[in-house]
Amino acid sequence: MTLTAIDAFAGGGGLTVGLKRAGFHVVAAVELEHHAFATYKANHPEVHGLNQDIATVSGAALLKHAETDRIDLLAGCPPCQGFTSLTAKYKGKEDPRNKFVLEMARLTEEIMPRAIMMENVPGLTKKGGTLYRQLRERLKALDYRLTDGVLQVADYGVPQCRRRLVLLGGLGFKIPLPDATHSRCPTETLAAWRTVRDSIAGMAQPVTLSQAKAKGNVEDSDWHVVRDLSPQNLQRLRLAKAGKTWQQIPERFRPTCHRDGYQGFTNVYGRMEWDRPAPTITGGCTTLSKGRFGHPDADRTISVREAALLQTFPQNYRLDSPYMDYVCNIIGNALPCDFAEAISRQCARQLRQNSYQFASATHGLGDNG
Repeated sequence: MTLTAIDAFAGGGGLTVGLKRAGFHVVAAVELEHHAFATYKANHPEVHGLNQDIATVSGAALLKHAETDRIDLLAGCPPCQGFTSLTAKYKGKEDPRNKFVLEMARLTEEIMPRAIMMENVPGLTKKGGTLYRQLRERLKALDYRLTDGVLQVADYGVPQCRRRLVLLGGLGFKIPLPDATHSRCPTETLAAWRTVRDSIAGMAQPVTLSQAKAKGNVEDSDWHVVRDLSPQNLQRLRLAKAGKTWQQIPERFRPTCHRDGYQGFTNVYGRMEWDRPAPTITGGCTTLSKGRFGHPDADRTISVREAALLQTFPQNYRLDSPYMDYVCNIIGNALPCDFAEAISRQCARQLRQNSYQFASATHGLGDNG
């Protein structure tokens, strides 16, 4: 039985990679940002893509791309920037993207898929608590049996520490969260966490952005590209110790704003460790001041391609944009492909196990859209 899926907030396609690996036929995907959409289509040309605001997309418009009138899974990762701890300094400002969470509820009401999957940052249950409660109430009113929890992606084979809220629901049946496959403390049944070394050791020396531009086309470098470091940041990186904070850098070499007892973010101006998972990969993944994105021992940050590998994108995944900032955002905003696969496989198992019950329950339901 071929299972069908819709990727509601497709980005560059990390979730779709996982869905396809798990055996889903992704029939449609929605993404507004043009560079992310181009990357999505470059890697998933067979999927019908809608390059538009999801609020303008109807369930009927998505359903018409299914070979039958049934969608097995509606999956999506709505924008999370308004709920993340990284935006705490903007407290009190409402991010207009926050309400996209409720688009998952609207599309579920219009499509009535057999199951739903949503991923977001853990802060959705707190900073976005009202929206999250509304979402859950609307889904439960349709008889979706919900399971949610905060999962660590490193526990599912991703070489990165990244905690994510996962919400799963089956129409009349529960979908348990998947069991971990990896652990910080491995056992007979759990493999050891994958590390930075597992993912990017042996990579060739990247080119700098200025070198890539001088050659005429940045994309010809397969995006194994790093930013040009200022002399000050190069000095800071040389003084940084793998896995430590910027506090290890002598004060006279720190940025002015990080002196005199500064107690702000500690996960910047640092290096990754070879034998541990990477820190959370964000849109700032090639910028020294935006995270612990220094290479473990080379005097550079990780490259764009290395960031993609730490997000478990395939080595040959095409990043279809000539602009570094856009490509970094595509990578940093993605759901890691291996984690997406683990969640998708769990949904596929439960959908197949409950296929008979669904057929019986929906007999005579009529038009829900």
